[in-house]
Amino acid sequence: MDKPFRFKQFTIHQDQCAMKVGTDGVLLGAWAKISTAVNSILDVGTGTGIIALMMAQRSSATIIDAVEIEGNAYEQCVENFENSPWNDRLFCYHADFNIFVEEIEDKYDFITCNPPYFKSSDEKNKMSSARKTARFTGLLSFEELLKGVSKLLAKQGNFAVIIPFENQEEFIKIAQKYQLYCNYLTQIKGHASAPVKRVLLQFSFENLPIQKEELIIEIERHLYTKEYIDLTKDFYLKM
Repeated sequence: MDKPFRFKQFTIHQDQCAMKVGTDGVLLGAWAKISTAVNSILDVGTGTGIIALMMAQRSSATIIDAVEIEGNAYEQCVENFENSPWNDRLFCYHADFNIFVEEIEDKYDFITCNPPYFKSSDEKNKMSSARKTARFTGLLSFEELLKGVSKLLAKQGNFAVIIPFENQEEFIKIAQKYQLYCNYLTQIKGHASAPVKRVLLQFSFENLPIQKEELIIEIERHLYTKEYIDLTKDFYLKM
């Protein structure tokens, strides 16, 4: 049984979820450039609900919705929401994102997503069926994600996402088809000499110059950089 993951202000139960608490989700939840004016937030493919919970801790948004297709993950997310200090602001929909997009008429000020990204059949074959649902791009393509986000995002809204570095240019190009433009870009390295593995991106409907940064997580194993500590210290117990 997977132990609950305890953060400073909330706890994530994850024994029913294929995708456990990981660095990607925490990075996105901590990094997203969210303003005080944001009143409504949506987390797509929420899993345990970690990013939505981080958004609740970081903002005063009155509506924080999440959508999750996988049944066990949905139930666990609801449990995590109900047990949090912000349960009156959090709600999870059990739905396919494409259907959700067609049925929801409201717009969101801010949308987040830690999307599925394993593309190869070899990677797919090695996974459990639940993990495939959580992490295989065949179930929610970048195109479908960005098309849906463009429909649900408010005119002045923002969309934040974390993806593999190898998909950076492709993702930005698809986003432009839907008039979504990258405003912030942070490339993530495990340590100084490591290759870039992940990239954090934030989009809006405003075509502004991209503000680019690099974030290095560790100086050496379990010795974290000041930048990473500053980013995550409001969440991790030992930061």
